[in-house]
Amino acid sequence: MNRRNTLITLLAALATSALVPSVWAQTKPIRLIVPYAAGGPIDVTARILAERVKDTLGTVIIDNRAGAGGNIGADLVAKAAPDGLTIGIAATATHAVNPWLFAKMPYNAATDFAPITQILRVPNVLVMNAEVAQRLRINTMADFLAYARANPGKLNYGSGGNGSAGHLAGEMFKAQTGVFAVHIPYNGANPAQLGLLGAQVDFNFDNLATAAPGIRSGKLKALAVTTVARAPTLPDVPPIADTLKGFSIDTWWGLVAPAGTPKDVISRLNQAFVAALKAPDTVARFANLMAEPVPTTPEAFGAFMKSELAKYQAVVKATGAKVD
Repeated sequence: MNRRNTLITLLAALATSALVPSVWAQTKPIRLIVPYAAGGPIDVTARILAERVKDTLGTVIIDNRAGAGGNIGADLVAKAAPDGLTIGIAATATHAVNPWLFAKMPYNAATDFAPITQILRVPNVLVMNAEVAQRLRINTMADFLAYARANPGKLNYGSGGNGSAGHLAGEMFKAQTGVFAVHIPYNGANPAQLGLLGAQVDFNFDNLATAAPGIRSGKLKALAVTTVARAPTLPDVPPIADTLKGFSIDTWWGLVAPAGTPKDVISRLNQAFVAALKAPDTVARFANLMAEPVPTTPEAFGAFMKSELAKYQAVVKATGAKVD
């Protein structure tokens, strides 16, 4: 009888293990799709996390699938099997801006993904060319607003292009302050920053990670960050929200799986990546990128993405930007 009970127990265990996705048996690697080129901040953070979770989840392979503003990679995640073996990065562009910017989308940002956790938040920062700021005697946000309101159209700002994060931040800022500044679109974020450094434009809303070297060198004057609270990586610079209540527009990214991925699989992925995000060495490495870890529950990340999608609908509509 004991041998019979033992056999039944073993068979039941084998049957149960066959139902558990192979990711937990670590027989296959997890593919983490990054919808941007290798070497950028999103790619770097994905690789840091992949290394950090290998002891709990096994091998995580980074698969860079850039193109169409991130839509190509995001679409691969949306259409992958919901077994936990394919996950991907969801970012401000792919899950909040692009659905309103592109005339046709290959995926539905609201329904085709299962949230796992937010990863990071990187503040945008309102920066001026330091020489221009000195010449115009602009040292604070109050100075900036006073000058802009007294001199409509005399200030211009650059961005990485129509519909880019810098463009949307600028238009949102203009709408809430009533100031008028001319938008100068460049072909990418790097040319936009060079334009600012060369005083071809007066100010930009730039990603803090990108603007930090110019701020440190004194070539750029940081007036305010775009997060509601002060950025831990730039504590001496006040948020625009101190002047414009509720103003918030920053760069974020997180992890998602295909819709339909079992909840227990999502939970296991969440636990592993949240632990990685909270590890002191990970926090320190992200601080070097001017990024703040924001580990969350799947439910909280899902609610956050939903609110961002709604927010950017209004922002993109106000700019009139479209990609056909």
